[in-house]
Amino acid sequence: MASAPAKTIYIDEDVGKDDATATGSESSPYKSLVYAFLQHDPTTEGIQYLTRKSQTGPVGEGEDESVRLEWKPATKSAVKKATNLYEQRKKKAAKEQELAIREKQEAEKRRLVLEEAKKVVIKEDPSLPKPVRIRLDETDPAKIKLRTPDSDTPGTRVRVLGRVHRLRAQKDVIFITLTDGYGYLQCIFTGDLTKTYDAMTLTLETSIAIHGEMRAVPPKQHAPNDRELHADFFTVIGRAPGDKEAITNRVAPDADPQTLYDNRHLVLRGETASSVIKVRAAVLRAFRKTFEEHRMLEVTPPSMVQTQVEGGSTLFAFDYYGEKAYLTQSSQLYLETCLPSLGDVFCVCPSFRAEKSLTRRHLSEYTHVEAELDFITFSDLLDHLEDVICRVIDLTLAEPEIAGYIKKLNPDFKPPSRPFKRMKYSEAIEWLREHNIPNEEGNPHQFGDDIAEAAERKMTDMINQPIFLTHFPVEIKAFYMKKDPEDRRVTESVDVLMPGVGEIVGGSMRMDDWEELMGAYKKEGMNPDPYYWYTDQRKYGTSPHGGYGLGLERFLAWMCGRYTVRECCLYPRFTGRCTP
Repeated sequence: MASAPAKTIYIDEDVGKDDATATGSESSPYKSLVYAFLQHDPTTEGIQYLTRKSQTGPVGEGEDESVRLEWKPATKSAVKKATNLYEQRKKKAAKEQELAIREKQEAEKRRLVLEEAKKVVIKEDPSLPKPVRIRLDETDPAKIKLRTPDSDTPGTRVRVLGRVHRLRAQKDVIFITLTDGYGYLQCIFTGDLTKTYDAMTLTLETSIAIHGEMRAVPPKQHAPNDRELHADFFTVIGRAPGDKEAITNRVAPDADPQTLYDNRHLVLRGETASSVIKVRAAVLRAFRKTFEEHRMLEVTPPSMVQTQVEGGSTLFAFDYYGEKAYLTQSSQLYLETCLPSLGDVFCVCPSFRAEKSLTRRHLSEYTHVEAELDFITFSDLLDHLEDVICRVIDLTLAEPEIAGYIKKLNPDFKPPSRPFKRMKYSEAIEWLREHNIPNEEGNPHQFGDDIAEAAERKMTDMINQPIFLTHFPVEIKAFYMKKDPEDRRVTESVDVLMPGVGEIVGGSMRMDDWEELMGAYKKEGMNPDPYYWYTDQRKYGTSPHGGYGLGLERFLAWMCGRYTVRECCLYPRFTGRCTP
């Protein structure tokens, strides 16, 4: 006679629960057989597992519900499947337990090591020469002498301050790449320096002061500027967090773009972002130097205005002491007022466009390099633009450090060859038609179309050289642009297009006739009264003049090979983004 089971475990696949609230009893069943195995070892003799599905589907016609709700022994196939899963989970749990034990042992071992490290105290040797404070990029041999591998003559003892940019620890040596915003320096810790608590807990971005001897890098080894500092003393100034809060976790290379924008202040510490900003500074220096060579004066127009330049739909409006005002879209109108007394002028100022565009070449706030030139022709304007762009590039690349950054950021960059290709708008329309590049509606381009960004960029990339795209129709250009005397349908206007980024400059001759400008106001439905100070330029000694605006971030995106202009400014502002 078979003995009754010592224990019965119940599994209801519909209403059971695989958690601590279930007991495996008939009134509180488990949900799965494998969970029941984990709670009650299936190798134990005398256990019986009963299963059922109590709510699956409606009761069929003629079906006895009481029969369907009966508890039945688990099938062999179900037991086999559950047993396999049970064994897998047991092995996994054992491994996790083993790992946890090992990690606990390692943590305890490290704790003891760090406790011992706290007892290691380093002091600066007073017999050593007083260190010379240097920036990390300073290499003047008159100030800093390097000990060479085959010499016993000591190198200069220096004091450097910076942050840990890279860190590599070996058994008895710690290699640190320090950065201070000026350059990089490899520093080497040996002996007791590696045994201190500060050295053992060093993290990336920790700020630190290091004293030591400057030496030349041994043959076949590499380091910034082919030199390294052999430390004899150091102090930690500001600790940076590690583990989950480490900078490499906050701004991982594969992080979501919005996360990187949220942490732009940390992204700027990276080599790529900081290199772009350094190139930006060099390009601005080059623009100012170039304008100085052209005898152009820098002025600073206001950013708060009560007039529009490029259309009212992209103005940022605000209340100005009870009056309506806007953030400037362009400083052009103000620059024109400077010509009679100051000669040719330029400015480097922010411009603001409330255009709800999320393309990779649009910003809500961007740096606008603008210039106005007096007593010129349209041909003079194009020649000037070509001269300025090429001279700025030459001056920028003449700085070896900056040229190195550009080479690393954009290995394929080459200064554009001259002369730039000159193509009229009408010729571009024909080119687009011939190459089957449709307009935004999917139709062949027609004269009068405002060539969309995608088509314009495709054409520029296919031609693959800088283009002066000129003579746009009056209807698609700003009210102040002068009409071509030989074809009144078009303006004496120009966009400078560069491969990979598209338009970087927009310019034109300006209307210099008072009556023509008044007619332009009327045609646009604009009240000329707020523009009295601009219109007066045509009343008090008018002159043929023209100018342009260059988007610095687009210029940099082209030079540095950046995918988006957002990478080319300190803290990008675009639709939906005004932080940090």
